[in-house]
Amino acid sequence: MIKLKQTIIVEGKYDKIRLANIIDATIITTEGFRIFKDKEKRELIRILGDKNGLIVMTDSDKAGQLIRNHIKNIVPKAEVVNVYLPQIKGKEKRKTFPSAEGVLGVEGTDDGIIISALNRAGITGQEVSKTGPVVTKTHLFNLGLSGWEDSAERRADLCSFLGLPDFLSANALLEVINSLYGYDEFLNEVTRWKQESAES
Repeated sequence: MIKLKQTIIVEGKYDKIRLANIIDATIITTEGFRIFKDKEKRELIRILGDKNGLIVMTDSDKAGQLIRNHIKNIVPKAEVVNVYLPQIKGKEKRKTFPSAEGVLGVEGTDDGIIISALNRAGITGQEVSKTGPVVTKTHLFNLGLSGWEDSAERRADLCSFLGLPDFLSANALLEVINSLYGYDEFLNEVTRWKQESAES
């Protein structure tokens, strides 16, 4: 598995699943063209891009290019690396019909081709085994940040303390936390947040 510090942007959940098998990184989906209307997702991409840079790996078709251009506008100050997969004719196994342009997307592309495309774009990572704890939804629940009546209010307060947008959902907050903080570092921030809240 290759560890990358940058956040990777792909179009759909099957692309994300595909990359998660070979790359240890934060992977965000645009959910196709939904990115054009999803304020929370755009803000999440901006935060992660400003922190660690972005790798955009959308499909090699016209729709993928439109999404790439939109992401560039979301993060004008961030380092964005576009990784282009070769246009290989075919269709993904789960699909009945090929895409409009008849080429494979990220989900249908072989490991070796994906890694070669990353290397051509100057992206190299460290071979690692995934180790160490990460923050989970259970942690958020235990902290009152998810699953409780006042969770949205508590999340907004924590986000304000951390300098993050105060409208993040539990899932978005989880992705941001695991991208910006180590497990112990996040728990230390939570302790500081609780102390500050108790004092005010």
